[in-house]
Amino acid sequence: MTQFIRHFLLAVQFFTRIPVTGRLAGWVGFSPAMLRASAAHFPGVGVIVGGAAAAVFALLQALLPATTFTPLVAASLSTVLTVWLTGGFHEDGLADVADGLGGSYDRARALEIMKDSRVGAFGAMALVLALLCKVALLSLLGSVETLPAEGVQAPAFGGWYVCAALWGGHVVSRTLPLVLVRLLPHVGDTATSKSKPLADQISAGGLTIAFAWCFGALALAGLVLDAINLLAGCGLAVVALLALLRFFRRRLQGFTGDCLGCAQQVCEIAFYLGLAVSV
Repeated sequence: MTQFIRHFLLAVQFFTRIPVTGRLAGWVGFSPAMLRASAAHFPGVGVIVGGAAAAVFALLQALLPATTFTPLVAASLSTVLTVWLTGGFHEDGLADVADGLGGSYDRARALEIMKDSRVGAFGAMALVLALLCKVALLSLLGSVETLPAEGVQAPAFGGWYVCAALWGGHVVSRTLPLVLVRLLPHVGDTATSKSKPLADQISAGGLTIAFAWCFGALALAGLVLDAINLLAGCGLAVVALLALLRFFRRRLQGFTGDCLGCAQQVCEIAFYLGLAVSV
């Protein structure tokens, strides 16, 4: 259990801006092997990020006037929080993949472009569209109302629905990219890559820990979302992952850290879209 907590805190330190410093950092420790093992707790980071986003959404729903635009404002600011909390880690990956694979059909040139810290036209368009999709889908889910019983006005339950969607979406979208790590070779520059701890194939045990995080989070989300909602959200996220798996295998013959960030963003959006369709 002690090792579990240390690996989890190392994942929090690596994948978020949450400070794990001082005596706590000394207790956690560090080694390349620990850093690789911390990848199994990537979905656990999603629990924190999704939980924080859900809390902000619920708070704003309670404080803001009840209007048509309230879910839009709450969705926008909760998205801002997730970007700040992660340092835009995954959004940066999405932009780099869009620039690299959109800017060149040559594998070597695409990998070179993806290493460039500057954002090009393809990356900018991908970022804008991804953020727009997330905010729009969360706003849509926040506007959902329950069907009324006879003679009873329909109470809005969209706020709780979005909280569960944020919780589940951030966890599922941080679990599925680990499948890429399991099935594809790392093709980035290991010495400088953001995915350095994932350069080695994740073990079956690590993948089991990751899915345990995921199933536990989905079980809690199931208190609000029913089975059809969860199946639709997870199902579309898996379809998105399989499409990316085929795409990265064909274009890059493997994955880089940017590919994992891209997969997280795409799977998160797909999860929200699946929920919206199921409603």
